[in-house]
Amino acid sequence: MSDSKIAIPNAKPKSKLFGTRHVQIGLMFVSIIIFYAQRTSLSVAIIAMTEETPPDPSIPTYPKWDNTDIILSSFFWGYIVPQVGAGQLGEYFGPKWFLFTTMTIGSVFNILVPTMAKLMGPTGVIICRVVQGLNQGFLYPSTNNLISKWTPLYERSRVASFVFGGSNIGIVLSMIFTGALSGSTWGWPSAFYIYGALGIVWACIFAFFVANSPALHRSISDEEREYIESSNSCNTSENKKVPTPWRKIATSLPIWAVLITSCGGSWGGFTLLTEIPSYMSSIMGFDINSNSQLSALPYIAMFLVAMASAPLADKLISNKIFTIGTTRKIFNSLGTLIPAIALFSLGLIDSSQKDLGTALLVLAVGACGFVYSGYMVNLVDLAPNHAGTLLGITNGTSTIFSILGPLSVQFLGSDKKDPILWRKVFWLAAGIYVGCGLFYAIFCSGELQEWNGEEKEEGRKESNKCESENKEKSPV
Repeated sequence: MSDSKIAIPNAKPKSKLFGTRHVQIGLMFVSIIIFYAQRTSLSVAIIAMTEETPPDPSIPTYPKWDNTDIILSSFFWGYIVPQVGAGQLGEYFGPKWFLFTTMTIGSVFNILVPTMAKLMGPTGVIICRVVQGLNQGFLYPSTNNLISKWTPLYERSRVASFVFGGSNIGIVLSMIFTGALSGSTWGWPSAFYIYGALGIVWACIFAFFVANSPALHRSISDEEREYIESSNSCNTSENKKVPTPWRKIATSLPIWAVLITSCGGSWGGFTLLTEIPSYMSSIMGFDINSNSQLSALPYIAMFLVAMASAPLADKLISNKIFTIGTTRKIFNSLGTLIPAIALFSLGLIDSSQKDLGTALLVLAVGACGFVYSGYMVNLVDLAPNHAGTLLGITNGTSTIFSILGPLSVQFLGSDKKDPILWRKVFWLAAGIYVGCGLFYAIFCSGELQEWNGEEKEEGRKESNKCESENKEKSPV
């Protein structure tokens, strides 16, 4: 057998183009869409909920509510809590039933929002959102666990970009349809009923078709199972669990690289998500929230960038043009440096440059799609057996910065009509993007870590062999 064939295990699988793994991946993608639709819907619906005059007299509204910021932030009170524990539970018991449960409970409380608002006012909505946040804390750790089990080495970028890209589709759909429903005679409550019902339907389908790993699936073919397991370096035993090496995780520079760039991405990403509309209104005299399609455009761009760049990343790896680590560095750098440049430029333009400001907004958000082939998939490269726990650590920590980023506006000044305030905000976020991106580029790795502790020794050796051969044959 030639070296090129050894370097790419099962690069041309004999299994069918569409297989059992694609069903698993598709259902994970839809779950992210529904979760984000439920998460984002209140941001749009709260405007209709607090209007003086609803589209139909039968639709309840609450114009006296004066704590909408607290209501909107309450989701994260619960979201930050279960992250690491969710990863641990998924690794020890399998993530399937945790995802089923979190979708079911979260959807029920989504349906309850209109009733709780009527019975208990803002407190009722806050209770629903905190419970939803607690449940969605299981989403990313459990999903990353499933991705690590069901994804062959040379499909990782595409699968992670596709699945996690569902967040952008969920945001887009929620912005458009929640706005349309809120402005119709159906009213804002219908959005919560519809998204909740979709979540329950999804949970039933998911319970029937999904398994925790290829080894546990009832109908997967032997060919497809071998294709998946031959290169993903995961422990697939139902009974034998791999202990979590906490000390080695805490002292691993590649893990710190992912953690730090994740925190930087959350700071910049949520600054863009929450503060750009205010900037466009206060400085540019343009209310971006008045046009749901324009509000959704940056996230459409982000999804398209992620989908276009992921196959290229996988090709660079499978064709041995770059190593796994170098590929992650390239795409992560694009996903941090381009937004940094766009944010820096936003701090320099004035109210006479509305078109340029909108273009920079789309560029800043859209370019973040490159990170799906960067740090966001990197944890599966490093330690697939601990992918859920690791994502819980990074996602839980970065959630803190998701809150701190938007709060930086208040710390830097109080007058939102002051261009200097926004220049400080954008340049601070740009600096964080650059610093975190450089740290990742220096210390990240694409090699399977020895402390992964996986039991399929041959798979581990093969994965690292591919990385080593790529290093020998690639120019970087």
